[in-house]
Amino acid sequence: MKTKVLMVCLGNICRSPLAEGILQSKVDQDDVLVDSAGTAGYHIGNPPDKRSIAVAQKYGLNIKNQKCRKFSKKDFTEFDHIYVMDRSNFSDIASLAENQEQANKVKLLLSEAEMDIREVPDPYYGGTDGFENVYQMIDTACEAIAKKLN
Repeated sequence: MKTKVLMVCLGNICRSPLAEGILQSKVDQDDVLVDSAGTAGYHIGNPPDKRSIAVAQKYGLNIKNQKCRKFSKKDFTEFDHIYVMDRSNFSDIASLAENQEQANKVKLLLSEAEMDIREVPDPYYGGTDGFENVYQMIDTACEAIAKKLN
């Protein structure tokens, strides 16, 4: 049975698509399914932000075929682990949990890594180096997650 991991940010166009692509590249896809979603439905059906696509391509990852979707309550039953990018995402998702088992699935992504920072900042309104910094943070956390899953 596959382990299922969901990455969540606000719009599902910057951080969580990167997290999906990065973790997919680090795990055996026969054993682990990775998906992403947003807490808001601003970009449903759209591909990731072109700056996320570009930084992923820089590291040999293709995320341009991903499609944005909104988090749904059924994701609590579909996924084993739900990683969120910041405290706001954490509150939004945890508030939808119907029981403690569901709430326990939700974790800050960076809590998995030995880092001084706990939240992945939203690079949407910044420049391209914001996307590079976010990529590096997510990559570090995904490396730690992949070690636990493999």
